[in-house]
Amino acid sequence: MEERKVGVFLCHCGSNIAGVVDISRVMKEVKAVPGVVHVDEYKYVCSKPGQQMIRNRIRKHRLDRVVIASCSPRMHETTFRQTMREAGFNPYLLEIANIREHVSWIHMDDPEAATDKAIDLVKMAIARARLLEPLEETEVEVKKSTLIVGGGIAGISAALDLSNAGFKVYLIEKEPTIGGNMSRIDKTFPTLDCSSCILTPRMAEVESHPNIDILTLAEVDKLDGFVGNFTVTVRQKPRYVDLETCTSCGDCSDVCPVDIPSVYDAQLSYRKAIYIPFAQAVPSAFFLDMDNCLGIGAVRCGKCKVACEAGAVNYEDAERLFEIEVGTIIVATGYEVFDAAKKQEYGYGVFSNVVNLMEVERMLSSAGPTQGQVVRPSDLKKAHRIVYVQCVGSRDELTNRYCSRICCMTAIKQARMLRDKIAAEIYIFYIDLRTVGKGYEEFYEDTATAGVSFIRGRVGEILQDDETQNLIVRGEDTLLSKPIELKDIDLVVLSTGVVAAVDGEKVAKVLNLSLSPDGFLMEAHPKLRPVDSFSAGIFVAGMAQGPKDIPDTVAQAKAAASGAMALMGKGKISVEPYYSVVDEDLCAGCQVCVSVCPYNAIVINEREKAYVNPVLCKGCGTCTATCTSGAMTSQHYTDGQIAAMISEYLSAHE
Repeated sequence: MEERKVGVFLCHCGSNIAGVVDISRVMKEVKAVPGVVHVDEYKYVCSKPGQQMIRNRIRKHRLDRVVIASCSPRMHETTFRQTMREAGFNPYLLEIANIREHVSWIHMDDPEAATDKAIDLVKMAIARARLLEPLEETEVEVKKSTLIVGGGIAGISAALDLSNAGFKVYLIEKEPTIGGNMSRIDKTFPTLDCSSCILTPRMAEVESHPNIDILTLAEVDKLDGFVGNFTVTVRQKPRYVDLETCTSCGDCSDVCPVDIPSVYDAQLSYRKAIYIPFAQAVPSAFFLDMDNCLGIGAVRCGKCKVACEAGAVNYEDAERLFEIEVGTIIVATGYEVFDAAKKQEYGYGVFSNVVNLMEVERMLSSAGPTQGQVVRPSDLKKAHRIVYVQCVGSRDELTNRYCSRICCMTAIKQARMLRDKIAAEIYIFYIDLRTVGKGYEEFYEDTATAGVSFIRGRVGEILQDDETQNLIVRGEDTLLSKPIELKDIDLVVLSTGVVAAVDGEKVAKVLNLSLSPDGFLMEAHPKLRPVDSFSAGIFVAGMAQGPKDIPDTVAQAKAAASGAMALMGKGKISVEPYYSVVDEDLCAGCQVCVSVCPYNAIVINEREKAYVNPVLCKGCGTCTATCTSGAMTSQHYTDGQIAAMISEYLSAHE
């Protein structure tokens, strides 16, 4: 084989790499490697001058292959590939040696060993680069429609942006109405704007928009296809009420004999088996909860159908499956409130006057179960002495280590509203107050000035006086370094954190999305691709990706919509050629590769040989590893390339 002319470029990354790795020694060792015709160094190879240097050296030395020793390929592989294109070079004749994350950042205490490791990694990269072959990207058509999973504020915002840009949108929501958790909130911080006044006009806009189809009581059941050409199977539960005929008069609910705790009102009120979640629900139609219905036969009940003059109640309604073809998908499945019963020391679920943030939120709402009054659940008397306990289910080694971001500001908001309403005596126990948004710190300071007492320290125990059902709160004031005990407390509010939606995990499995250790959907890159998933054409937004407040949720939804528009606006997109190929002469048609492929990218063709769809394949190599006949080859990561890297390392350490 003709000897390749390899060029090597070493990045200092400021002092991130050069502050630990001896770049001069690496250059000296690399220059001695056969086939290396040029070695260069630069402070920031990813910078514009650095990229120009690479282009100039490729042309001057007529390089065949390029190795860049820098940071993780996740950071700048796309940047360097574009540099190669601009030099008239095939972008896949590039290999990156990660000497920052894999070397300097983890071996700061041993520069000599770090330099030795950097030399090994660069030499191994050179060995692989010699065997790289030019690859061509595949182009696919992109359908100009989007499926949005989740009808909360994130899904609504993304839907409106996309539909206003002229794209078709299918908005699916598992509940009987869109609106999500924001519809349960009374006011938003720090301006104390009415939440419904912000949300419901956008809900109405979604309902009336000609480019948006709303599908409630619906979930994603199956995903086929690939970026630009997804076929999504949607499973829709029966509503048992006709959307077109229902007038939302409520006659059906009036005659229903069933009373069920209302999840929407945080279990503080009751609803009927046939109900509408809230007055501004979209679609504005009732829903028959058949799981809690006494029975639809006339003998057992059937009262709702008799009472409905419009004839909207349909007991024959049934579940249905249907397919939607879209070019892109946005996942905005939202969040759930942490179950405070898991923190047994706080007595949630044991002491009736220990509640969580969402329960107080519903009490504060004028349309809520207590018409805007915060009361003790034990006797419905107004609460005047109230304690908030922060970080319940957040920043905790035993539950969730992450900060839920919204709890501090929600507690401060509620405390301020309570002070304005009834001049309540309020104490907030906190670890650290996190007020990171625009106007948040000022709002906190105004609330403290208004008479709310902030105590830095954890609450260790909550007890109850069984005679009065008043609560005793024991904790620590870490600023004063002494224990503290508050007696005769009417209400303890646990500032419960947020957790990933249970359905989010199911959606992730169906759509082949990754989850971070905390259970939220994982983005492709936390800084450069914060709303992209690892699956091309699928984006994440809002609380589905991680805890955040409403402004950040809306901003991320707009970013996801923008990403979807960028794909669909082109009409065509290029797919990286990291896919497996089949040598049909060797393939036995055993179908083992079909059974192990996690992306359903392999089928058996009419010749009874395996065929890999290059758009669906992600190049994971599972099929290559399991193919007993050696018919499968992973492009860009061949057995020969990997063997060359191993051989280079072993020969250097004999």
